[in-house]
Amino acid sequence: MLFYVLVLLGLTVAVAPLASRLLGRNAGWLLSLPLLAGAGMAASTYSTEEVHTESVRWMPTIDVNFSLRLDGLSLVFLMLVLLIGAGVLAYSTRYLHHKDTAFYFYICGFAASMAVVVTTDNLMVFYLAWELTTLCSYFLIANSGEKGHQPAIRTLLVTVLGGLFLLGATVIMAINAETMSISEVIASPMWAENPALLATVAFLIAIAAFTKSAQFPFQAWLPDSMVAIAPVSAYLHAAAMVKAGIYLILRYSPLLHDVQLWNVMLVVCGGITALFGALTAIKCDDLKELLAYSTMSQLGLLVLTVGIGTDAAITAAIVHTIAHACFKAALFMSVGIIEHETGTRSYQKLRHTRIVKMPITTGIITIAGASMAGIPLLLGFVSKEGLITASLDSGLAEPFKILVTAVIVITSMFTFAYSFRYIIGARGATKHSIAEANYQAEEGGFEPEPVDTITEAKPTVWFVPGILALITVVLGIVPSLLNWAVGQAAVATTADAHEPHLSIWHGFNIPLALTGIIIAFGIILVNFNRELARAMTNFGAPISGLSAVEKLREGIIDFGAKYATKPSGTTSMRRHLVVPFLMLILIAVVGLFVLRDLPEVHRETSTPTDWVFVLIIGIGVLASVMAKSRLTVVVVVSIAGFGVTLWFYALGAADVATTQLTVEILTVCVLVLVLHRLPDHFTPETRKFHWWSIVLSVAVGVSATLAVWGLTGRRDKSDAARLYLEQAPKDTGGSNVVNTILVDYRAFDTFGELTVLGMAGIAIAVLLAKFRLAPVRETLLDRKSPVFEAFENAVFLRATGRVIGPIIVALSVLLFFRGHYETGGGFVAALVGAGGMALMYLSAPTNDRAKIRWPYFTLIGSGVALASLTGLAGFAEGSFLTSLHVEIFGTHQTSAMIFDLGVYLAVLGVVVAAFNLLGMPRKGDKEFHVLLDLASEQTLQRRGETDDHRALAAIASNQTKERSK
Repeated sequence: MLFYVLVLLGLTVAVAPLASRLLGRNAGWLLSLPLLAGAGMAASTYSTEEVHTESVRWMPTIDVNFSLRLDGLSLVFLMLVLLIGAGVLAYSTRYLHHKDTAFYFYICGFAASMAVVVTTDNLMVFYLAWELTTLCSYFLIANSGEKGHQPAIRTLLVTVLGGLFLLGATVIMAINAETMSISEVIASPMWAENPALLATVAFLIAIAAFTKSAQFPFQAWLPDSMVAIAPVSAYLHAAAMVKAGIYLILRYSPLLHDVQLWNVMLVVCGGITALFGALTAIKCDDLKELLAYSTMSQLGLLVLTVGIGTDAAITAAIVHTIAHACFKAALFMSVGIIEHETGTRSYQKLRHTRIVKMPITTGIITIAGASMAGIPLLLGFVSKEGLITASLDSGLAEPFKILVTAVIVITSMFTFAYSFRYIIGARGATKHSIAEANYQAEEGGFEPEPVDTITEAKPTVWFVPGILALITVVLGIVPSLLNWAVGQAAVATTADAHEPHLSIWHGFNIPLALTGIIIAFGIILVNFNRELARAMTNFGAPISGLSAVEKLREGIIDFGAKYATKPSGTTSMRRHLVVPFLMLILIAVVGLFVLRDLPEVHRETSTPTDWVFVLIIGIGVLASVMAKSRLTVVVVVSIAGFGVTLWFYALGAADVATTQLTVEILTVCVLVLVLHRLPDHFTPETRKFHWWSIVLSVAVGVSATLAVWGLTGRRDKSDAARLYLEQAPKDTGGSNVVNTILVDYRAFDTFGELTVLGMAGIAIAVLLAKFRLAPVRETLLDRKSPVFEAFENAVFLRATGRVIGPIIVALSVLLFFRGHYETGGGFVAALVGAGGMALMYLSAPTNDRAKIRWPYFTLIGSGVALASLTGLAGFAEGSFLTSLHVEIFGTHQTSAMIFDLGVYLAVLGVVVAAFNLLGMPRKGDKEFHVLLDLASEQTLQRRGETDDHRALAAIASNQTKERSK
């Protein structure tokens, strides 16, 4: 059942763009339903008697599977992800102004990624989902417009850095525990024998969690990301991104709670973050920025509490996680309503120029803000008292216990202050504040700003934050409703039965007294709110976290520009080839010293016909080196290419030879399309570069020769080759071993290559469409020239194409369907079909008739999508891309054919894109064929220079000048 929850979420992500296109912003209503259904399915699946587990094979040979585990901790976080996610989707339907297809796709992807994070029991799947949340957050922040680009990049930089630390921990745990199961890693007895290794893992996981949950010294990205729209901020701060870090430290707490480094890092960094966030929130004029810093502070309290490590501390952290999700989601949605209705989030503007008559919205803000402040009868009060109790009952030494408790109490005082600053600001202007603003304006000698009256928003806007505020009240009055859920989560985290007794009244005790002190001092801070904000504004560190992240980003860019982009950022092929050629030479040199005892050559390594092909290829290579014009190079390089093709055919490698043949043909076709935009001849080289090229080329040639001599004819078929040859017919039903390797045995590799091909094709198409190409080279063409009439000159090609075209299409189809049994397959079939397109393209008399009106983006996307869906269908047999076998009309068929069809479509799409984007005239191109009009001919005749090329060139130049004028 849990796997079907994730499948449902995946389908929601897939449907989101179409739903957005059809329903506009109202798509949120539809997309919220699967999240609610998933929450119901997960809740019904959970069992208190034993942990619910499921597993679906993905890459079983390396123990990477979709292993799912639903314990109490996973259930709590999954409910937060799905229920608050559904609320955010519903809220977005009224918040968004326009049709935004990207937003719903990314937010649903965010929810699906977080659901995988909190339910998977596989280390590698956890890491992949963790990185997906990073990407989703980047796209959601960047989707905010121009102002979101730089914050999105900075957020990506910090969180990807944390992902690298998590990857390091993942590798260490998987290798040493000899399992990919998270639960088995945590329970492994080998950690007791390797305390240093365990401390290393603790450090790596802590850093990964700190980057995700914005803990010191990685806290800068969180307030920076508040440029995102309110629904994104509500989800990111309440239930998604930042909660992933909290989940990570809670999940590994049973393994690491006795590691001193772990406890120190969590307590110290969490305490610093809590105080810093609370003190900074006091001075914020932007109410959304205030909430961002408050999130940082509350997360710091959570991290600090988990670092205490006791059962009571873990329980308090879980309760506060739930409380924070409720009031923070409500507050971010409410600030979105305030901004939506008033047009501002500024505390000063709201207090002086906006009379807010929104009783329901301000009521929601008051409840949620009071919960954040820790006011009694609200859930925030229960959770905050639990944090204080946990610090007082910790096993720390007395001075450290007092210090940790003091940090929580002081942070809570400032939390009270900034919570009521938010409440006061959101409630708008009063008569007193308006009068004060007018007085200040008169004193300053300028006109006071006009005052606007704002009325209540529609119920569809505030009903979601209203529900969250209601939950905060209900759970604050009857917190025992959370006893079961919190208890189950605590058991999963501490591995000890710990039954919480949540209540609003535990008698007169020290936590209650400290709560009273917090409220009393908080009221004082609220009364001195203006002076406190001014004091905090004047106080600042010499360097901010944001500037540190920006300097890091600039440093990475400068380093890359200096050591990576500069050597390769050129159009010179020589510079691009130097590095791989030097690596080949290095490998050859190392091989001379390492490979001492080579086996004897025990079979013939060449035949007389091989030397014929060597001669043909050598002639082509030598001619290409000596050629001066680009057109000549295209011709003579083809000689070498077709020579290699014939050699492959002679050796019996029909699949490789056919692929090589079609690639050679299409390469020539594409080169022809770009030749008229390039200079006719190559740029002359200096003698220095010429000799360096000769030396490098000879060295590479010698290295390749040594490799061929050393590795040819010295062994029989490898074990892998024998396995494929013997098992392919039985395993796949196909007799073409090359094709079965591509679409069955190594289908995942092919899928990766297909994805790369598709993305490269789309990227190149976008670049070609966006940037202006080099202008078409000017040519001189006499109207009387026999090559002038394009239509007549293409008669032979058109006539041939009418006969050969259908044959090529039929051959393409034949190669596709026979690929599993004989020479062929989706890739080579697509290339053959593209060859037919090339024939039709080149034989067309006009640009309009030459254009292939096929949507190449759709072809590429359909191909990759079809291959992906085929891979997912393989789960019916146990793992991704496992072939499904069926009998159709007495013939054996497999799903590999559908996968191959995806390859066919994607390759065809890339070729169509190349023809259309490189061959069609571009905006700004000029027709440089200079035609001799009648007047020009008469002028030449008068001069007696009709056949004089210099006179022709002179008139051409004059006509070109006239056009430029």
